[in-house]
Amino acid sequence: MHILLIASAYNSLTQRVHAELRDRGHTVAVERTPDGDAVREAVRRHEPGLVLAPMLKTVIPADVWTRHTCLVVHPGPVGDRGPSSLDYAVQEDAGVWGVTVLQADAEMDAGDVWATATVALPPLAKGDLYRGEVSDAAVTAVLLAVDRFASGDYEPRPQSAMSGRASVRPYVRQELRRISWADDPTETVLRKLRAADSQPGVLDELLDGEWFLHGGHPEDQLRGRPGELLATRAGALCRATADGAVWIPELRPRRDAGGRPGFKLPATLALGDRLPLLPDLPAPLSLGEHRRTWSDIRYREEGPVGVLSFSFPGGAMSTGHCRRLLDAYRVACSRPTSVLVLGAARDFFSNGIHLNVIEAAADPAAESRANIEAMDDLVEAVLTTTDRLVVAAVGGNAAAGGVMFALAADEVWCRAGAILNPHYRLMGLYGSEYWTYSLPRRVGGPVAERLTSQALPVTATAALRLGLIERVVECGPEEFAGEVTRMAARLAPNPSTQSRIAAKKAARERDEAARPLAAYREDELARMLRTFADPAAPYHRLRRAFVRKESPEGTRPEDAAVAAGTAAC
Repeated sequence: MHILLIASAYNSLTQRVHAELRDRGHTVAVERTPDGDAVREAVRRHEPGLVLAPMLKTVIPADVWTRHTCLVVHPGPVGDRGPSSLDYAVQEDAGVWGVTVLQADAEMDAGDVWATATVALPPLAKGDLYRGEVSDAAVTAVLLAVDRFASGDYEPRPQSAMSGRASVRPYVRQELRRISWADDPTETVLRKLRAADSQPGVLDELLDGEWFLHGGHPEDQLRGRPGELLATRAGALCRATADGAVWIPELRPRRDAGGRPGFKLPATLALGDRLPLLPDLPAPLSLGEHRRTWSDIRYREEGPVGVLSFSFPGGAMSTGHCRRLLDAYRVACSRPTSVLVLGAARDFFSNGIHLNVIEAAADPAAESRANIEAMDDLVEAVLTTTDRLVVAAVGGNAAAGGVMFALAADEVWCRAGAILNPHYRLMGLYGSEYWTYSLPRRVGGPVAERLTSQALPVTATAALRLGLIERVVECGPEEFAGEVTRMAARLAPNPSTQSRIAAKKAARERDEAARPLAAYREDELARMLRTFADPAAPYHRLRRAFVRKESPEGTRPEDAAVAAGTAAC
């Protein structure tokens, strides 16, 4: 079937639906449609058999939905209506939620139901849940709805026959999100922060400025006057609540120095000179079983298995992130383990270099270079680890250099819901991270060329078929860490493991003799550095558009949306 996806942005769910439908043999076109006229034009141009909207903020015009079946994905149960469904669910700690695929109608979210799925919501950030549990449920419901439509004999059910009274709730405005630092206990503060992550953030006043707060994690030991800043750690701020404290990893100024809307940065970097002198606490690699605090890199062991997990906001890895992760990786490699699991966290694995930090730098070209070289150092360390097996455990989406980072491991295990974007082209970059060595080594030259030039998202199942990864792990986001640890524990004592370690050492020596890793790095960096140094290179306007949520000058809006969506994954 020929299916047209219309979306306000090529976000994570749109990418996943796109890739999942392609895997099932459908012909799928994707169009960014910011308004009704764009919807009309897209439908006219593609003449689809079915129109599907995984994430749409605009209304589908009546002259479109009366002539074509248009299915809309709503991140709420049957009867729920409004643009902030998931925000309410997280802020009110719903626990159990739903996703509904309904037919476009005159009233928003009120159409007949083609499919629905129930979803459990653990107490986590909205964005994490959206890319995890909600995405899984949405894909289940979408695929069922598409099959039902294709059958030609399914009649969608009116919502009035499936639920009680409709619940129509307005957009969650900032006054409903606002934190009362003097009164709100930690759990209330966390729910408000989680419900606004990753957009729009919680607007707050801090150090004589207006800031959107992004991300929230509990702290069980630090205490202070409610609202007081207590400490920093790895770029995050710790702030006192009425009965405890929370860590806030990122801030976004309401307006930048030029009067434009600001963009997210690590909290301490965003504050810059405004930041008062605070204790800068080390980020602990290991935590006690019952500790509640924030650290973006952690290490633990279970017998002969080491697990080095990391979780950076948006999957973006700045120069500092890369250097700290490399230090932690070296610590992990000093331990007497035979299998090292790298990743094993839910949500993003990695999306490569940190475009926001680069955009904020006084010299973006220099920061681009520093960031890519730090990524290369990290990837090189993984590629040259020859005394144990390294498994990249990809629990969430990965893109660009983040995919190539994973490919440096001996095996890549992906959760079934993960989406990979193994390319750089849409951000105007050639790429580094030794991809010209790792990618063809896994999939062959022709497939590597196709993946990097077509620049399309790839499901875990398709990645397995292509040879890009070794295993698909069928489990939910919450079960992924435990499942890959159990799998690694079974791998470690296997008699073949030691022989595999010896064989990989010999293979690395042969590869090094044929062409040193330094030669791959030198060739890749030469291309990247030419791009960084050229003010007219597309990378600079594409980066700026991605960071500032704009359409770059000289680029079609739909192409800019795809580039930004792929970078954000």
